[in-house]
Amino acid sequence: MLIIAIGQKTNTEEKFRAKKYQENTLEKYRVKIKQLGETISELKSAQRNSAATENVSHQILNSLSAHVAILDKHGTIIETNQAWKKFALSNGLQGVPDSININYLQICDTASGEFSEQACEAAAGIRKVLEGQKNYFSLDYQCHSPNKKRWFYMRVVRLIGSGKKCVVVVHENITQFKEIEVVLRLRKEELTSKAQKLEDTNTAFRILLKQREEDKSELEQNVLRNTRELILPYVDRAKINQSSCCCDHSSQQQVLLDIVENRIKEIVSPFLNRLSHLVLNLTPKEMQIASFIMEGHSNKEIAKILFLSIATIQFHRRNIRRKTGLINSKSNLRTYLLSLVK
Repeated sequence: MLIIAIGQKTNTEEKFRAKKYQENTLEKYRVKIKQLGETISELKSAQRNSAATENVSHQILNSLSAHVAILDKHGTIIETNQAWKKFALSNGLQGVPDSININYLQICDTASGEFSEQACEAAAGIRKVLEGQKNYFSLDYQCHSPNKKRWFYMRVVRLIGSGKKCVVVVHENITQFKEIEVVLRLRKEELTSKAQKLEDTNTAFRILLKQREEDKSELEQNVLRNTRELILPYVDRAKINQSSCCCDHSSQQQVLLDIVENRIKEIVSPFLNRLSHLVLNLTPKEMQIASFIMEGHSNKEIAKILFLSIATIQFHRRNIRRKTGLINSKSNLRTYLLSLVK
């Protein structure tokens, strides 16, 4: 009986231990199942978030007016936006308008015609960004349609955060800006042309004014020279001859000669005043001699015209040089005086 009792007790303990083991095992599985459930929930949540993020990214991409394409490391298009597809459809692109799986670089490399050089330049720029030689590439290019001229601006940048070697290619229509640029350039050329014409006109006016001043100066010099050489000497001689006569008739002639002399001096006085205003400290006789010097007369010629000695002319000439600041200068007196009345 004791053996039986002991055996029964042993079976009971084993059953208890077995039950306890089962309970512990079940508890472990329940914990693992719970953890697995939480992990699955987290994965599903992450998947939903990723899908939502991707959906937002697509919405943002499709809201852009620029034509956008994403290229893989081989230059194959793996994604485009709605603006790209719309442009492809409106320009008669055959096949899939989204251009997926089309190799962008091959299209640029095989381009022919008027704008093939720009296509090759674009392909070279994209390759440099893909290879990491450049972070950014841009290009202005022409893409004219049969009925309209168009210009586009292309930008190429590396796609950040994707974990893949991809680039984003963006094309923006800049036709409006190019047309404004053309208008501004034409306007600038027009204004430059008008400015040149005005400058030419001003130059012509300056030449005419200079010629007028030269003609005026020449006329003044001729009037002065002819008056002093051809008229005044004879008036002076006539006055000297008249002074030796005492008859009433001679007195009347003297009066007439004085009148003639005064009238002649009134005629030439404006020309002399121009010099006198510039050199105010010259005496009347010095002014007279200075005018003869400007006309190119020698001391001997001036002395003969004015009935004075050569020494007197030299004396006045030295005074003129002193008063004009040329007493210790080698400057030509005639040249200096002529410069004052120009």
